[in-house]
Amino acid sequence: MKFEDFWYVVALSTELKPNKVLSCTVLGEWLAIFRGDDGKSVALRDRCMHRNSRLSRGKVCQGNLQCPYHGWVYDKNGKVVAVPAEGDNFKMLDSRQAKLYQTKEQDGYVYVRLTDQPSEEFEPFKMPYYGEPGWETVRVINRFHNNVTNCAENFIDIPHTASVHPGVFRTPRKQKLEMTVERRDGSVLVNYRNETTNLGWYKHFLNPKGDEIKHTDSFYMPNITSVEYNMGKHRRFFITSQSIPETENSTLVYTDVTFNYGILNKIARPFVHWTAQHIINQDVEILGIQQEVIEKYGTHFSNTPADTIHVFVESIRNKIEAGEDPRKLENKSVQVTFCV
Repeated sequence: MKFEDFWYVVALSTELKPNKVLSCTVLGEWLAIFRGDDGKSVALRDRCMHRNSRLSRGKVCQGNLQCPYHGWVYDKNGKVVAVPAEGDNFKMLDSRQAKLYQTKEQDGYVYVRLTDQPSEEFEPFKMPYYGEPGWETVRVINRFHNNVTNCAENFIDIPHTASVHPGVFRTPRKQKLEMTVERRDGSVLVNYRNETTNLGWYKHFLNPKGDEIKHTDSFYMPNITSVEYNMGKHRRFFITSQSIPETENSTLVYTDVTFNYGILNKIARPFVHWTAQHIINQDVEILGIQQEVIEKYGTHFSNTPADTIHVFVESIRNKIEAGEDPRKLENKSVQVTFCV
């Protein structure tokens, strides 16, 4: 198993318009993304095979992508279908073909997979309740100066919230929480207990009766985190993030906040969007600081029981990095009590 076996978001379906080309990077590979003459998404290596220009700087004409340097034209299969310098003498040659990657579209995202021969046929992660009646989704995109592992761990880490997001999300109360952390089948699944009203600004709206909250966090290999809060009918939401590895220390994160607030859904959208982006801005800053220290002193963490989630996530990603299947790791379940 390797990271190239999986599907990664490279664009929103809505931003990949006809006659537009997008540039992105996944696992260090430069990609040019556009729509072919059939309207389907196309991903080519962002390199013209003629004189090594960037195809993403070119233009799309009738579903074909033209290089900005000498005008070579590539079709949806990566084949060169026109060379201006050859004029009427142009001939299609099998040797003239750019590297083509497989694409899929699902839940409003365009996905790319970097290998044609995966260890098995994985599918893109299904975003919870996306587009379903009674649910709204706010979608935000942010770049982090850090790696996928540290980003994913941050997104499902409760202890940092009182320090990094005071008032907005939680405040320090020394409240004892309990969690069951389970590693199983390449996933980390966490169930929390004893959460009630420490929810920041919106606690009176989200949980007005102060009932115990049903809260779960999940990590799915290789790069997905999903947080669910269930506080009763029309008080339920998911925060699902796909962390896209651009380079070793640059991660582009697509985050969906999908919620069901009943008749308040439309009214809540701008507040949900502002709050989500405000919280993520704070995470971008703290993860950037973490990366600065890692670059100077290296990676070494002193873990507490509350970091069991991190240890499990790292064990899964380390297995993939080593070319092994993390689903073969021993299943483990750990009970932890910690304070926030």
